[in-house]
Amino acid sequence: MSTEQTEAERHKAKMVRRKAVQDAEVASKTIEKGLLIVNTGPGKGKSTAAFGLALRMLGYGRKVGVVQFIKGAWHSGEKDALKTFGDLLVWHTMGEGFTWETQDRGRDVAAAERAWAKAEDLMADREMSLVVLDELNIALRYDYLDLDAVVAALKARRGDLHVVVTGRNAKPALVEAADLVTEMAAVKHHFAAGVKAQRGIEF
Repeated sequence: MSTEQTEAERHKAKMVRRKAVQDAEVASKTIEKGLLIVNTGPGKGKSTAAFGLALRMLGYGRKVGVVQFIKGAWHSGEKDALKTFGDLLVWHTMGEGFTWETQDRGRDVAAAERAWAKAEDLMADREMSLVVLDELNIALRYDYLDLDAVVAALKARRGDLHVVVTGRNAKPALVEAADLVTEMAAVKHHFAAGVKAQRGIEF
């Protein structure tokens, strides 16, 4: 047997063992439940990942709700794309822009409270399969909402509802309550090299 054939046989045997371990691991997971997912960290892609998940859910004909807490009139391509799913998508842009733009804490708090009320309405809708709470972490970071009340409501949601929360600086209490937390790391960003936000990449 040639060296190449021997290597191929070793690889095949290794993959057979790997598949057996993997299959056993998958078979051991039997719980099905709605997940509380948190996308946080200083890196780019937190909202993008959430909207990718929304696209997956919509692809299966399931209803999705989106509430944007901070982003205001900023137009986004993903909103246009997801709206092609018609009544399966409910989208509410409730923010008035980032806090350094409004420069008015009272307005920011009021906007966050309106957005959270809408989020609670969507979570109460039994037709919803996924609710995306975009930039909720920012509203919690600046204490625009009561953290304990928000976490309690998220934990008390119905058992089959998936919720994704995005934004930097997720509060420890939210991280603790979550089923899945992804920290987006900032390794390199074109903005630091003077590249502006571009259509199709940032919005």
